[in-house]
Amino acid sequence: MYTPVSTELFDLLAGLPSHLPRICGYESEIQTLTNHNQEVYQNCTNLKIDNIQAGFACALHMHQPTIPAGVNGALISNLQHMFDHPHDGDNYNAGVFAWCYGRMGEFIPELIQQGCNPRIMLDYSGNLLWGLRQMQRDDILNNLKRITCEVQYQPHVEWLGTMWSHGVVPSTPIPDIKLHIQAWQHEFTSIFGVAALKRVKGFSPPEMHLPNHPDTLFAYIQALKECGYRWLMVQEHSVENLDGSHLQQEQKYIPNQLIARNSQGETIGITALIKTQGSDTKLVAQMQPYFEAKGKGKQQVGNYQIPALVTQIADGENGGVMMNEYPRDLFRVYQEIRDGGGNYQGVVAMNGTEYLELIANTGITESDYPQIQAVNQHKIWQKVNLDNLNSVAVEQAIQELKNTDHQFHLDGASWTNDLSWVKGYENVLEPMYQLSARFHAKYDKLVAQDPSVTQREDYQTALLYNLLLQTSCFRYWGQGTWTDYARELYRRGEEVLSH
Repeated sequence: MYTPVSTELFDLLAGLPSHLPRICGYESEIQTLTNHNQEVYQNCTNLKIDNIQAGFACALHMHQPTIPAGVNGALISNLQHMFDHPHDGDNYNAGVFAWCYGRMGEFIPELIQQGCNPRIMLDYSGNLLWGLRQMQRDDILNNLKRITCEVQYQPHVEWLGTMWSHGVVPSTPIPDIKLHIQAWQHEFTSIFGVAALKRVKGFSPPEMHLPNHPDTLFAYIQALKECGYRWLMVQEHSVENLDGSHLQQEQKYIPNQLIARNSQGETIGITALIKTQGSDTKLVAQMQPYFEAKGKGKQQVGNYQIPALVTQIADGENGGVMMNEYPRDLFRVYQEIRDGGGNYQGVVAMNGTEYLELIANTGITESDYPQIQAVNQHKIWQKVNLDNLNSVAVEQAIQELKNTDHQFHLDGASWTNDLSWVKGYENVLEPMYQLSARFHAKYDKLVAQDPSVTQREDYQTALLYNLLLQTSCFRYWGQGTWTDYARELYRRGEEVLSH
């Protein structure tokens, strides 16, 4: 059984109240740790850029919400609820889901033992990590610790950061975006340790949801960069070129520079890897990115030739294809690559940060990447004077577009593009914004005066309910049980803040 090496920060996080998740308390220490420019994979990768024509990068997204449905309304993982109520709906899948959460800890070592060279990126919500700890599923957590912390697996496995409580960014109150990002970093560090956190440089947004309101997107990218992230995964139809055009076909297979401009005219950018459209779970389960990469070659970016990268993410446990077909096709494909890929050479699995570091060593920089922005922003910038931007002018332009252009919206865009996390959920959104406003009114000034306030149990409990209420599941499954859960979380959050 793997036991992480103890460090001072790890011990401090372990000392927080055991009945609460580790979501706050050491923000400055974690920010210091993550804000470094050291190469993460360059010293341990076994790939040579000159030999690579194209690569494929697959990520698995795992999430279970926290719900007030335990004994006497206790906060429990929905996975626990599935185990407790096996005859409701598809809850009979609980055991398979649990196996899926830990199985990469079995698959990766087995593939390596077979002489294969696998890669996988992992995106687990903070809710799920906390839930596994609540359930004392050390079997799952130790499987994950093995491939995360043991040196021989580090080139093969990359963790991606995400929002702690699976909040979709466009409808998350702006002051809470960074709190979610930091909360996940706390949770991850408390399980996997400081060294593992320093290697987390890519970010996977829940539901692949990218905000397109100028001020929200700017705050989002600013928070990511302040928390040490180098790149962000985005869905191809959630972005556009600066002239408003769709991304060119080959542009989807190289890094882009996502630019955000706020209503004050400030700009900021972050590297974006493009997730292509398609039936996500089926594509990953059947290893389609590998077969797509076989049809790609090196791409011209500025003065450089770099390998194309086919990037895809899917739920790691949800759906029959992920439960049943993925294990079969994962092994079959890696064995084919090991054996020469049907006489086809030059296509390899890569993780996102590994790919970016490999191409950076050719001399390419972020300034060489094509620049993109969030979808629909070109329409806004056409209506304002970019040399004299202000929030009034931007909001006037937005309102005019809403009144005259039925295709224009600022709900953001995601991989479930036919679904809104806003329309029809006012009964969840309004309390969510109210609770957030009350939280910040009570604590922001106190934290500014004394950062150690975030180590207090009252702050941690209030933050927990604030973040939990923003979980996307309460606006995904329709009105009924899930919106009732949201109302109960709001009630408890209000109660905590009142005391």
